[in-house]
Amino acid sequence: MAEIMTFPEAPVREGSTFPITIEDDASPVVRLIGRTLRDSARIGHAPEVLGRSAGTVAVRSHDTPQAATISFGRKTITVTGGVVAEPDATVVVDLRARFDSAQEPVGDVVLAAGILRALTPPLPHWCEAARHFWAVTRGIPGIPDVLIVDADGPGGPERHRFGDGATEYLMAGPSDVLAGVFSGADDFVASLAAGLRLKGTLAQMSVMTAASWRVRFDV
Repeated sequence: MAEIMTFPEAPVREGSTFPITIEDDASPVVRLIGRTLRDSARIGHAPEVLGRSAGTVAVRSHDTPQAATISFGRKTITVTGGVVAEPDATVVVDLRARFDSAQEPVGDVVLAAGILRALTPPLPHWCEAARHFWAVTRGIPGIPDVLIVDADGPGGPERHRFGDGATEYLMAGPSDVLAGVFSGADDFVASLAAGLRLKGTLAQMSVMTAASWRVRFDV
């Protein structure tokens, strides 16, 4: 019989929302973690973890010095740079692979498993993600008037246009790759190796890279 992991009772904050804050002048890894946890909270993903009112988890990059600490309090969840002394759990992850665990967690393994779950919310549909991406990046100077997206999905090819005007930029690829880029789950440049295809000028690519950072790091 397969072993079933259960979450022991833990202090849970009152109410149904999970306010998540980051420190001032936050580093990219802090912004990435904060944005991802807010995505999970918004869709009700991993409430058994995000509803805690106590505990600390250190999140370390597997190949860079980047690190952050997630602290659960009675009123909020706070993400700060660096690692506090003796966190309750430590996870080592690949920041370019949607927080995929790169080593066995240390410390409270149930809390570690929970935070890894909270850091991997399900991706939205690529079209929904593209619509949100376009809405939040329209104010970036130099961004094209129109974004055209060609998706290779299980139901066949699909095309959608966002915006209206003379300048266009095309992004194409597998639907899951597009969803990852548009939602901020995946790095824009790294996604080129996963099948993302682009059509536009070098200047447009630079602007679209900046747009992807806005979504990924919530800046």
